[in-house]
Amino acid sequence: MRQTSQGQPGRNGDKIVVLDRFRSGRSLSPLRQAEAYWLALCGAGGVPRRSQVDPRALDNILTYSFILERVARRAARFRLAGDHLTDLAGMELRGTLFTALFTEGARAQAGAILQRVFAAPAVAELRLNAPAGAGSPEIEGRMLLLPLATEHGEIARALGVLVADGIPRTPPIRFDIANRLLRPVTSGATPGAPLPLPAPCPVEEFAEVRSEIGGRPPHLRLVT
Repeated sequence: MRQTSQGQPGRNGDKIVVLDRFRSGRSLSPLRQAEAYWLALCGAGGVPRRSQVDPRALDNILTYSFILERVARRAARFRLAGDHLTDLAGMELRGTLFTALFTEGARAQAGAILQRVFAAPAVAELRLNAPAGAGSPEIEGRMLLLPLATEHGEIARALGVLVADGIPRTPPIRFDIANRLLRPVTSGATPGAPLPLPAPCPVEEFAEVRSEIGGRPPHLRLVT
C-alpha cells in the first residue's frame, strides 16, 4: 500500500517527514480521532483544560491513550495510561517518567520535545521505531502529544496517543525517535510549520516498578 507523507524543512535543511500510515498499511485512526477531539475542545487559539477531557468521548481509543503531568522543564510523568502502553513497557506506567518509553539515546530529545509541547505550546507528532535485535523484529510506533491546561491556565498536562505496529515481542519495548513534527498552537501560526528544538539535557528517572501483564479490558488508570 502506498504511503503518503508531508514534509517540512528542518534546521539543517533536512526534510521532516511524518507518514500517515504504518508500512504495513495499518491506519493511524486513533491519533486522528484524538486530535479531532482535542481541536473540538480548543477555543480561539487556546488550549483545552484537562478537566474538559471526557474519557467517554475517547472510549474506543482509551487503550492507546495517556495523560502526562509536567514535573520539570523537560520532564513529565504518566497520570493515566492505557493497556497498549502497559503491554509495550511491560509494567504499570502511572507515576513513571515519560522517557521510560524511550531508549537511553532518545531520552534527551524526548525531553526537549516535551519542553516545546508545554512551553510553546505545540502539538507534537513523533514517528518511532524499536530496532530489531537478536531474534526480535523491528516495531514501528506513532505518537501524538496534545497540550492541556490546568484549572489555573498553566500548560502543564498533555493528552497523548501511542500506537505500535509489528510482531509482538517480549517487553519492555523502548523506542528511538525516527522523526518529529511540531506544530504551534498559537493563533495565526502556519499549520505544520516546525519549531526548533532546544539543546538536549538529561532528566532524572523515577524508579520503575514492574507488574504482570494480564488480559485486561482497555481502560485508563488514575494515579491516586
